[in-house]
Amino acid sequence: MANSGRPTPDELPPPAASTITPKALAGFRHELDQRKYDAVDGSWAGSVPAQYGVAPRVRIGRSKWFNLLWLLPIGFVLLIVFIAVAKGLRDIPTVAQFTETYPGTVVPNGAEENAGFPTWVGWQHFFNMLLMIPIIRSGVTIIADHPRFYWTRHSTPGKDWFRVQKPVPTDPLWTAKQDSITLPDSIGLPGRRHSIGLARWWHLGVNTLWLLNGIIFYILVFTTGHWLRLIPTSWDVFPNAISVMIQYLSPDWPTDNAWVAYNSLQVLAYFVTVFIAAPLAFITGLGMSPALSTKFRWISRIFSIQVARSLHFLVLIWFLLFIVMHVTLVVATDALHNFNMMYTNTNDDHSWNGFWIFAVSLAVMIVLWVAVTPFTYRHPRMVQRIGYALIGPTQRLFEHLDSKPGQYTEKDISPYMWHNGKYPETPEYKGLYETNFADYRLQVSGLVENPLELDLKQLRDLPRHEQITQHFCIQGWSGVAKWGGVSMQTIVDLVKPSSEAKWVIFYSFAEGPDGGVYYDAQPIEQMSYHLTMLAYDMNGEALPYGHGAPLRLRNEVQLGFKLVKWIKGIEFVKDFSEIGGGEGGYNNDHEFFGYRQSI
Repeated sequence: MANSGRPTPDELPPPAASTITPKALAGFRHELDQRKYDAVDGSWAGSVPAQYGVAPRVRIGRSKWFNLLWLLPIGFVLLIVFIAVAKGLRDIPTVAQFTETYPGTVVPNGAEENAGFPTWVGWQHFFNMLLMIPIIRSGVTIIADHPRFYWTRHSTPGKDWFRVQKPVPTDPLWTAKQDSITLPDSIGLPGRRHSIGLARWWHLGVNTLWLLNGIIFYILVFTTGHWLRLIPTSWDVFPNAISVMIQYLSPDWPTDNAWVAYNSLQVLAYFVTVFIAAPLAFITGLGMSPALSTKFRWISRIFSIQVARSLHFLVLIWFLLFIVMHVTLVVATDALHNFNMMYTNTNDDHSWNGFWIFAVSLAVMIVLWVAVTPFTYRHPRMVQRIGYALIGPTQRLFEHLDSKPGQYTEKDISPYMWHNGKYPETPEYKGLYETNFADYRLQVSGLVENPLELDLKQLRDLPRHEQITQHFCIQGWSGVAKWGGVSMQTIVDLVKPSSEAKWVIFYSFAEGPDGGVYYDAQPIEQMSYHLTMLAYDMNGEALPYGHGAPLRLRNEVQLGFKLVKWIKGIEFVKDFSEIGGGEGGYNNDHEFFGYRQSI
């Protein structure tokens, strides 16, 4: 079907006589897929085929792309050059004097009294690494679902600054789901293409534990003298850090005094990691929340979702580089001594006790790495339940953030809005489309006093509601559009739900990839929000086919997969446990998404 404009209200044919029966008004539940999905196998998500991306690329200028794999040979050559230069510099008297004046370590006042590593530091170190394994691996899977990064909120194809996917095809109905890529199961968590629902439970759920671990760490750091190791206390740290870098590259490594104080390069690296990168990971994560971004407009106006997403990605790169360099230097400098300091709190160069504790902790991490993906495939519902138990309370809290329009104007409208979802292909929808939806009826039923069926003209005759808002897709892309239609509060006022109605189910003409009608459940509380509406116009024209003609939901505190397109019915219900697979939506039933997704 072409992505053409729809007719104006005056061009609509007269509505046909209603053929809706009382049985049809009772709901569309008989069209839903009732199967229970409790495993990820070959038929999962409609047997979506694997699709692999390309080597990471960074934009250079307007249209040139640099393949980052070239950094491997380039980096190797540069390392040799730097080593040669550093060795030559050490023979220059001025540089020799510089390294003698600034040997590499600034010992703060009080460091001697707090020498050594308390037991809690070793435990914190272990838990931090243990938690970061699923966080990083699931984060990579989330990236793979939309393998492009932008610096503007518009996510326009060709304007990305980083990608691990080919250029976007010219197909006007190319979807974001089609653009997703597959990862090896040993890297992604999980690795399957478009498994972002499960990846997010791992990522958000484990992040709550990581944040708790971080809070405990901050408390212990500042209530003991351990902060002296991590925070620079003198400007001399900078020349000493340069001296350490020259000594490492020489390679004539600096004298180790880590029992008392880290060298200045270590101090700066730890400071950036603990007090800049870690908080920035948390802040940028919240910056991708539709509920928070819509509510706190003074922040999101500058700090858009795409800026947050790009910075979040750069923080990931920093963590990966830090881990590689940290582990390399721990092993290469004096492994036994370093292991003993960290794991046994002894300043011993010869004991193997620290090494054996390290070996056990490494074995635990390897077992976790190997086991989490097959566990996820066999027990996805358990992953979903545990993930929701961890992050669900925060999701529910954010959902109560109502907001008003006004952040964007027409000049902010995105030049491109990604399409998504499985397009409707049924004879019923095709027949309606071919007659410009003359026979279309929106059916509103369930626990209401006044069940309704409304054609497009009747919908357009209702009080008009307009808003210019930003769309947040669960995959990571975003865009701003102007929506025109009917406020859901208007619909609520017309049908008068009973006090028993707690949820509102939106049914689509489109089927999901496993068959059965696509649907989603929304809390009735959000139907009164200023930015919850049924849109029949987009950017001043009738809603196009690719974006949900003739009618779609907008609820700006939720992620995009919950904003049902091609709506044919609405049902007010007490709960959703007996609807479809009972999880509150098609993607929840089939792909283990969540019915609350405000982050």
